[in-house]
Amino acid sequence: MIYLVLFLEFFKIGAFTFGGGYAMIPFIQETVLSHGWLSTSELVDFIAVSESTPGAFAVNISTYVGSQVGGFPGAVCATLGVVLPAFIIILIIAKIYDKFKNSKTVKGAMFGLKSVVVGLIAATVISIALEVFFPKGLTTAVFVTSTFWFSLIVFAVMLFLLLYKKFSPVIIVVLSAMCGIAAGYAGLI
Repeated sequence: MIYLVLFLEFFKIGAFTFGGGYAMIPFIQETVLSHGWLSTSELVDFIAVSESTPGAFAVNISTYVGSQVGGFPGAVCATLGVVLPAFIIILIIAKIYDKFKNSKTVKGAMFGLKSVVVGLIAATVISIALEVFFPKGLTTAVFVTSTFWFSLIVFAVMLFLLLYKKFSPVIIVVLSAMCGIAAGYAGLI
C-alpha cells in the first residue's frame, strides 16, 4: 500500500509543479511532512544533497524519500511517480505546440505560470533559510550563536562569489562543503 501512496503523491507533485525542482520543494515539503516521512531538518539536509549531486533535483529527492519510506521499491515508485507526468505532458505539448504557440490563451497561461514559479521559488528560499539560520525558531538568542554567524558569512561569501565573481556553481558547492567540514572540526556545528 505504501508503494501506491508514494507513486500517487509524487505523481501529483510531478503533475502540478511548473518551473522545475525549486518550485517543487513546497509541494514535496507539504507531502513529506504531512505523512511524517521525514522531519523538516532531514528534508532540508536532503534538499542540499539533492541539489549538489548529479541529476535532476526532482528525481534525486523523490528517489531519496521513496527509499527512506519503502526501500528500493519505494524509491522506484516515487521516482516513476514524479517523472511520469512530465513525460506524458511533454509528449502532448510536443505534438500540439506549433498549433497553439501564438494563441493568446497559451501566451497568457505561460505568463501567469512564470509569475507563480517565482513565488514558489521565493517561498522555498524563505522556508529553507529559516531552517538553516534559525533551526530552533526565531529568537534573539539565535543571533549570538556561532552557528548563525557562520551560516550567514558562508551564505554571503558564496552568494557574492556566485553573483559577482561568476564562480561555477560546482565550485560554490565544493567550497561550501569544505567550509561546513571545517566548521564541524572546529566545533561550530
